[in-house]
Amino acid sequence: MPDRPVLDRYTSPEMAAIWSDQRTLALWREVELAVLEAWTHAGAATAATLAAARAVPAPSPREVAEEERRTRHDVVAFVNVWTAPMPSAVARWVHRGVTSSDIVDTATGLRLAQVSDLLVTAADRLVAVLRDHALAHQRTVQVGRTHGQHAAPTVWGLRVADFAFAVARCRDRLAEARGSVAVAKISGPVGSYAGLGPDLEQRVASALRLLPSPVSTQVVMRDSIAHWMSCLALLATVCEAIALEVRHGARSEVAELAESFRDGQAGSSVMPHKRNPVTAEKICGLARVVRGYVNPVMEGVALWHQRDISHSSVERVCLPDASAILEHLLRSTAELVTDLVVDSDRMRANLAAAGSTVFSHAALEILLDSGLDRQRAYALIQNRAHAGANGSLLTSLQAAALADGIDIPPGRWAAITDLDRELAEVGAVFDRLRSLR
Repeated sequence: MPDRPVLDRYTSPEMAAIWSDQRTLALWREVELAVLEAWTHAGAATAATLAAARAVPAPSPREVAEEERRTRHDVVAFVNVWTAPMPSAVARWVHRGVTSSDIVDTATGLRLAQVSDLLVTAADRLVAVLRDHALAHQRTVQVGRTHGQHAAPTVWGLRVADFAFAVARCRDRLAEARGSVAVAKISGPVGSYAGLGPDLEQRVASALRLLPSPVSTQVVMRDSIAHWMSCLALLATVCEAIALEVRHGARSEVAELAESFRDGQAGSSVMPHKRNPVTAEKICGLARVVRGYVNPVMEGVALWHQRDISHSSVERVCLPDASAILEHLLRSTAELVTDLVVDSDRMRANLAAAGSTVFSHAALEILLDSGLDRQRAYALIQNRAHAGANGSLLTSLQAAALADGIDIPPGRWAAITDLDRELAEVGAVFDRLRSLR
């Protein structure tokens, strides 16, 4: 059978149903019936033949597995078991002219379309959660950090807005990739349409609400599936970026963010005071797993001649696991942000503790406006900041400027630390964010 169970811990019932062995057989039956219907429309098979085939349900995974032990071929086993109750005149029209990849690849197109819809829905919710959280914190001031060090004042909502737009872009990429994998391939053993014809493929595709593959050999070229998998990895990685921000904010030295902590929850088996960011850490770990599946799937693009089977085993593992884990990541990240504890007082305290060095960029502008050479102005600020004049940097700079014969009005220096002035223009981002869907 083409599927193995994915880890229950990280798989929703909806995703598990899509990737179940029974669903595989149901999809194969659906494709086979669409082919038979196309033969009927062409006048080759009769309506009675089609009706008789439709009357037989998909076999059970157990029955097909037993037959596969004999045939060592999953599709042959399926066809044998499914057609066994059919009259011979009906059975001989099942799987007529097609190869196993016609059935499997077309069923894969159906399945990946369904999976994509689940994932896009989960991503929609995460975008909404991030957007609303960012708008709620558009005035929550904190010290920005670059390279892990204090940089300049910002607002927490701006950081979250960045995540919201990133998830939206990745979601849109996945929606676009859905179209490239949702294809039907009914072109025969080596893609030459021998005994079939493009019109039959078009009819099958229309019946299944897929697009016909513009070209195929015995299989559909795997570049589209590799692109689809890359889109999953990008979404997982943005979830990791969000979780990593929470993990850094939850460090004891920072203490600006915290995961929700329920009654009875334990942070450590021996240190009762611990409040670990376990959900964020889980998200970071699982994102690595999704990314790890990209390369094996990518390597399925290069196959021997019209096809080999080296991609098949990879896809049986990677596609269900990666999609199930990504859905879990999207849901977990949405819950993480929804329940996130934001300590705005601590954010302001950390900003205050950083001192006036976080306004060094504004101080540089003042010195440049006064006519001071850029290198001299930069060195003046850098030397004092590195000497530890954090809290008194502006006072020190004012004195140094006077010593150089530069008299800058005290009010100009005082205006530097005006946060309303510093953050006056950031509202444009939130105006754009409000329309994000």
